Amino acid sequence: MLPQAVEKQDALVTWADYCTWPDDERWEIIAGVAYAMAPAPSTKHQSVGARLYSRLERGLEGKSCKPFIAPTDVKLSDLDVVQPDILVVCDPARITPTHIEGAPDVVVEVLSPTTSAKDLRQKKALYERAEVREYLVVDPLEHYAIRFLLGADGFDKGTVFAAAERLVIITLEVLGIPLWEIFELEGPREGKDAE
Repeated sequence: MLPQAVEKQDALVTWADYCTWPDDERWEIIAGVAYAMAPAPSTKHQSVGARLYSRLERGLEGKSCKPFIAPTDVKLSDLDVVQPDILVVCDPARITPTHIEGAPDVVVEVLSPTTSAKDLRQKKALYERAEVREYLVVDPLEHYAIRFLLGADGFDKGTVFAAAERLVIITLEVLGIPLWEIFELEGPREGKDAE
């Protein structure tokens, strides 16, 4: 089932509205429009996300930047509230007991068939407006990632990383994550041939 905008919406939905909704329902608000979150992601989606989060957590140990995993509320404005799959915040003032206040430094969305269009259109545009420094999309089925870096004119055109490459996260001091490990694939042959 595709994520749908709420049908009964008479006015723009705000953060205050969002805070009154039941905890067992998952929603996102983009430009004041509420979107029901898709049903639970696939096990492949979850395992790729978990491995990526684990690498980030290890790579950032002892540093000021902190990774978070969904569901974590991110309030980008009164009309924009999202729950990215993974996010990294380097400014401790943005971390509140209940949510992240303002743009994370890095946002990662693990694509799934029901949400990939929204992740690459509405959410990419939202993250660009909110000035997220680096936006990464990871495709667990096709085994690639795309990195968008924020510049003076918004996000760049994106850099594609194949499964046999390291996903380089520039914002986090060039942290490189081997995508083949994230996707549970055989790694590059160079190391084996050298033995």
